[in-house]
Amino acid sequence: MSTSRATSRSAYLVIAIVAVIDLVLLYGVTLMYAQGELAFAMLVLVLATVGTWIVISRKGYNYRYVYPSLLGVITFIVFPLIYTVNVAFTNYSSNHLLSLERVRAIHLAKTYRTGGESFSFKMYQEGPSFRLMLTSAAGGEAHYLTKPFTESDQPQELKVFESIHVPTGAALPIREIIKKRSTLQKLDIVLPDGTELAMTSLRKFGAIARVYRPDDHTDRQYPQQNLALIDNRTEEIIYPDMATGYYTNEAGTEQIGPGFTIYIGGDNFVRVFTDPGIQGPFLKIFTWTVIFAALSVAFTLIIGLLMASLVQWEPLKGNGVYRLLLILPYAVPAFISILIFRGLFNQNFGEINLLLDMLFGIKPEWISNELLAKSMVIIVNTWLGYPYMMILCIGLLKSIPEDLYEASAIDGATPVQNLFHITIPMIIKPLIPLLIASFAFNFNNLVLIALLTGGAPDMLHATTPAGATDILVSYTFRIAFGSYGQDYGLASAIATVIFLMVGFIAWVNLKATRRLQ
Repeated sequence: MSTSRATSRSAYLVIAIVAVIDLVLLYGVTLMYAQGELAFAMLVLVLATVGTWIVISRKGYNYRYVYPSLLGVITFIVFPLIYTVNVAFTNYSSNHLLSLERVRAIHLAKTYRTGGESFSFKMYQEGPSFRLMLTSAAGGEAHYLTKPFTESDQPQELKVFESIHVPTGAALPIREIIKKRSTLQKLDIVLPDGTELAMTSLRKFGAIARVYRPDDHTDRQYPQQNLALIDNRTEEIIYPDMATGYYTNEAGTEQIGPGFTIYIGGDNFVRVFTDPGIQGPFLKIFTWTVIFAALSVAFTLIIGLLMASLVQWEPLKGNGVYRLLLILPYAVPAFISILIFRGLFNQNFGEINLLLDMLFGIKPEWISNELLAKSMVIIVNTWLGYPYMMILCIGLLKSIPEDLYEASAIDGATPVQNLFHITIPMIIKPLIPLLIASFAFNFNNLVLIALLTGGAPDMLHATTPAGATDILVSYTFRIAFGSYGQDYGLASAIATVIFLMVGFIAWVNLKATRRLQ
């Protein structure tokens, strides 16, 4: 009886804890939804619902132990993938960052100087709050006093009233006003007659008016009627163009920024394969990416296997020391080695060119010449990658029975014959999945390209940032976060294509592993 009571109490305790966690998460979901982060709100809601069902339901008991892993996979792999694919079907970019509702609010908040009366002001501090005393710059006797306000990064609307009394607080000097300029610039002061004032200088507020007002007419014949705006200066109507992602005038001749995000279907994917300024660089970069990954795997394997065979050669004294020295490139952080090589290959001051100039009178253009730049990338990547292959090969070589080499020695086989008839056939099967994994890693080796060459030399006639040494992932990174504008939609489309390619490589890896088992 007591056991059942204890069990029920623990069950109630678990339910109470889950309820508290769900309330906190529900509050977070509400905040994210209010901020317009619908995707993240839905993610948290779904994960919280599934987690609650798993903890409370008896049917979900068996999933309690795998749910943390599934939670990580869904949060850090599945959701980003779905989000990226979704962005690929939009015009999301540095010019189209906001939603249509947010852009409309920005337009409605725009103001302009009307040339009306201006007011000088003094700022008084009353504890944590502040007040402004406004005086007509034309010499009028009217004084206006604002309600108390605090420092804030958000716009504030303040109504004023006529007053002849000076606030009880201390008047702030000009240096303090300068410090609080960002707060003052966000103030919208409304006079008793409805005139709006905004800060025009460090000592004055001037009359302003709204640039746009909502179009309340219902007899207009153009799209998005309820979101249209009227320019108070010209009475011209602007409306959101869902084809371009901008507000535009009725004639369609003027686009008014900022732009807003819209779904454009598969246009980004069409651009990748049809736009000459994107298609050409994309195909060249794809070809170079495959060559770079394949050569990196081949060279690291060859050098790694030779080094592994060398350190295991019995007549060689001090094998442990050599093994330690050869593994050092793998122990040093990659970005440090890459930056060192970048200095060594510097065309003007690098030690490599200084040595070549002294010996042969040549100074190769490692960065500006396409062939030399690609050669440099492969050389550096081989240096960084061969220790990993050497470690793998050392372990595999130890698994080869010594009897095979003894038998080949009796038959008079040479070391080269042993390599091609014993060593390679014995280690190639377990190596194939690792080689495929290495190929996939080099296929996405962003750090090497970003730190060593930055993609240089740049390709001519490309409509997007593209370089001769760029691989697909660095090409995508430059499109999304480069200094020449950010086109997240196009970058997401290319990232989706890369995902399909890497997914195919992973599928080949699994097939090869199953065949070799």
